[in-house]
Amino acid sequence: MSRKSRMDPPRVPNRLGQALLLTVACLVATALSAHEAHAATLRATANNNYVSATATGTSFLTATEPVASTWEQFQLVNNANGTVSLRATISGNYVAADTGLNAPDTNKLIANRGSIGGWEQFTVVPQSNGTVALRSSANGLYVSADLNLGGVLVANRSTVAAWEQFVISDLPAPATPPDFGPNVRVVNPNTPNLQGLINDIYNAQQPNHFGNRRDAILLTPGTYNNLRIPVGFYTQVLGLGSHPDQVQVIGDLRSNAYLDGDNATQNFWRGAENFSVTPTLGIGNNTMQWAVSQAIPFRRMHVRGNIKLNQNSGWSSGGWFSDVLVDGQVNSGSQQQWISRNSQWGSWVGSNWNMVFVGVPTAPAGDFPTAGQRFTKIAQTPVIREKPYLFIDSDGSYAVRVPSLRTNTSGISWANGGVTPGRTLPITQFYIAKPSDSAATLNAQLAAGKHLLMTPGVYVLTQTLRINNPNTVVLGIGFPTLRSDNGQPLIQTADVDGLTLSGLFLDAGAVESGVLVEIGPNGAAANHAANPIALHDLFFRVGGAAAGRVRIALSVNSNNTIVDHTWIWRADHGAGVGWASNPSENGLWVNGNDVTMYGLFVEHFQKHQVVWNGNGGRVYFYQSEIPYDPPSQSAWNSPTGRGYASYKVSDWVTSHEAWGLGVYSVFTNGNIWLDRAIETPVSSAVRFHNMISVCLGNNGGIVHVVNNTGAQTGCNASYTPTVTNFP
Repeated sequence: MSRKSRMDPPRVPNRLGQALLLTVACLVATALSAHEAHAATLRATANNNYVSATATGTSFLTATEPVASTWEQFQLVNNANGTVSLRATISGNYVAADTGLNAPDTNKLIANRGSIGGWEQFTVVPQSNGTVALRSSANGLYVSADLNLGGVLVANRSTVAAWEQFVISDLPAPATPPDFGPNVRVVNPNTPNLQGLINDIYNAQQPNHFGNRRDAILLTPGTYNNLRIPVGFYTQVLGLGSHPDQVQVIGDLRSNAYLDGDNATQNFWRGAENFSVTPTLGIGNNTMQWAVSQAIPFRRMHVRGNIKLNQNSGWSSGGWFSDVLVDGQVNSGSQQQWISRNSQWGSWVGSNWNMVFVGVPTAPAGDFPTAGQRFTKIAQTPVIREKPYLFIDSDGSYAVRVPSLRTNTSGISWANGGVTPGRTLPITQFYIAKPSDSAATLNAQLAAGKHLLMTPGVYVLTQTLRINNPNTVVLGIGFPTLRSDNGQPLIQTADVDGLTLSGLFLDAGAVESGVLVEIGPNGAAANHAANPIALHDLFFRVGGAAAGRVRIALSVNSNNTIVDHTWIWRADHGAGVGWASNPSENGLWVNGNDVTMYGLFVEHFQKHQVVWNGNGGRVYFYQSEIPYDPPSQSAWNSPTGRGYASYKVSDWVTSHEAWGLGVYSVFTNGNIWLDRAIETPVSSAVRFHNMISVCLGNNGGIVHVVNNTGAQTGCNASYTPTVTNFP
């Protein structure tokens, strides 16, 4: 379209037009003065498209999008001199009319400024037809959506015509939050004493290793400047945007080592999901510290800088990334093992015993078992449904997004400003459960077809929760903890399609219940390949808070189940811990066929940590410490020799494959040995890749890595034998 084809400039308004102009001016002034900043979109009259910015701030603003999404949202900031500034939601950068650019780019608008100066200020000029014009303070000229340049915004017009007119529309204000109970804090950038609130939660939770308190901090969309978020035990910080970049923390997100000596090996049960962090207040060099070990969900996060996974030179012990973007460097530090799934970064540095990358396009160079390059790399994630997340939808209502099943993927699910594909469930379809609810109430809601959103706290159940309806979503926030003291399993599901259980903490009670969670009944036979059951961030504990007992923590009977991050732990410290105090035979028992697991952590059970009976199983990453506390060798002998193999594939299994496995011994009593870390039938269709065994203590050790292959460990990690492929 040529300049000549534009609409003529509006004529000087008559008395009615002057009244309209005054009304528009009042509305704009009211909108801009009501808050320091508010969320809005800009739609160009020139072509009726929305103005879009980019996440990196390397491209000019353009009016090219027919529908407003994350890239088309701006915070309008009211400046003291009566001007406004525009901060792009996707990047957190301010929009500048850059008069310093060389021709032909002089005066084009670009969102790449970290602060407000003269080039970042505009005067809103109401027009008689209800639109507004934007006059740049940089040069006094109006902003045009120049269709001769493909809709690029440029401040170079001395008068206002159609191409210089825009419609500013406020985004809907979020609805009043549902009643999530007292353990959920829904906050925004203007929440009074927000830093004090977060500090109070941290001060209570950082020492709360085995207490009952649980907390969730929900960040509504917006930019949180100079905010520090330290995260302690049983605390989850969740962004409520449909895209991680809709919630921006400019300051710090941090996990500090719990033990003295910068030791983070007991930094359990804390997490962060679905927001971006610019670590300007981190540990230096735009770096955030995330010193963690097991049961640390870090999902759908955007780190606009670097991240370090330990504290100073202290120890850390295994953790998890999924759907994570780090603009800069990941430094894994002392991490013994780590799994990253469908994530990407600028660079990665660090390797200890086994680092696993699944569907990571930016995995580091080098390969297992080379020292310093013990990297296990799988180019694509074969099958996954990302974890559901709570968010505020486009009309300001609370909802839960349930991502779609994806196959053969690499990288994040929310690239280029997109929303993760899936379905949205309004919050009205959920029963919002609180710890005071009885098991009978929860079962009645499930039977009636409701989904469950479980809020933080400890739920003492007197009945098993029965999940029988297909496609039911049970989503926990803030580590809701289920316990039964009357010998009942905590959860049992039917053998139906599409169940999703996410974000739950399962605690063994004082009376033996046989199993804590059972997915599908014994003998389950249905094929769920098209719509599998998915389990995300399920964390099991036997003992630690108090004496507990169970034979098997998790039993998976349904075919095609996906397990996406679990820590199954028989406690080695805390209350009620001892060979007779928290007895439990197995952490995981798999009977279903074609079960796929990512991030499998199972530790300290008294017999096999994992027993795999089904065919077609796949495991990507396995971390396991065998029990510390066998009282003697004679008390811990299996039918196949000394000790119980950590990972046991049953003799009748004909197909199985696993990548990136580490098995560790830390025996507290002398002369205890495990003959084989892994036991498996020998078959070309039963394959293991990249295995390591380690003896971390002074006593005993592991004789072979897999079957009778692999050398004996040296005490105190003096020798860590590896096997790259078996058979």
